[in-house]
Amino acid sequence: MIGLQYAAGKLPEHDLMVTRSSRLSEPRWVRWIVIGISLLFVVVFLAVPLALVFVKAFEKGTEAYFMAVTTPDALAAIKLTLLTAAIAVPLNVVFGISAAWLIAKFNFPGKNVLTTLIDLPFTVSPVISGMLFVLLFGLQGVFGRWLDEHNVKIIFAVPGIVLSTIFATFPFVARELIPIMQLSGTEEEEAAVVLGASGWKTFFKVTLPNIKWGLMYGIIVCNARAMGEFGAVSVVSGHIRGATNTIPLQAEILYNEYHITAAFSVASLLTFLAVVTLIIKKVAEIKIRRQASTTNSQSFTGTL
Repeated sequence: MIGLQYAAGKLPEHDLMVTRSSRLSEPRWVRWIVIGISLLFVVVFLAVPLALVFVKAFEKGTEAYFMAVTTPDALAAIKLTLLTAAIAVPLNVVFGISAAWLIAKFNFPGKNVLTTLIDLPFTVSPVISGMLFVLLFGLQGVFGRWLDEHNVKIIFAVPGIVLSTIFATFPFVARELIPIMQLSGTEEEEAAVVLGASGWKTFFKVTLPNIKWGLMYGIIVCNARAMGEFGAVSVVSGHIRGATNTIPLQAEILYNEYHITAAFSVASLLTFLAVVTLIIKKVAEIKIRRQASTTNSQSFTGTL
């Protein structure tokens, strides 16, 4: 009976309590101090600034708030932000799934190099990445003269904003899916192929259900970063009102011009997105943990 309980990943309640209490060997006052410091940090650096954004946004009433977020420049910034995310996120999803599949399921020369390159946007400053695109596609850049001769504009235009956003956000989906695919292994896919399933059918019927929550998690984080990207977009956009300003850039311009309430009103749109992202992210994390524990329990039971 005990062996079956261990195989199912369960311990008797008494043993579980003993195990937990043995891990918490620190004095009670130490734990309360650590908890208090953590709560103080969360309140001071996260909760209070988050609340102040909405307080400042609605400082002059709801009418002033909606006037600020419905001006032509604000609406243009919202549309451009949504357009950029609508292009960047699906492309990053395709890349993320492909890269995660390749890294998790196959061994090939240059695998470590590819894994390192995926992390490159995490180590390069967004401002530097924006400057790289200027050096490539700017008027004095590598391809600038050719682009100018063919009347193709990338820098200080929408294509440059999309490219810089893709560069800043492409690791998120891949980095979320790689460990999940590595954990799931290749046995189910191999069984599907042996039973006669095609590659696409294997992906949609076997692989995708196993990674759906991780994929959702990656998409949510990627979308939030795409909409909130500032550094790289600031370099390549040119800050043209009504044309190349995204929501973060529009909020910065309003703040620099001392339109404080309008700036926080526009910023509250991204803040609301962040709150919604955190809620969905938490739900996805719970689903991923349950799926991982189920996979571990099944694999452990199969070895007995």
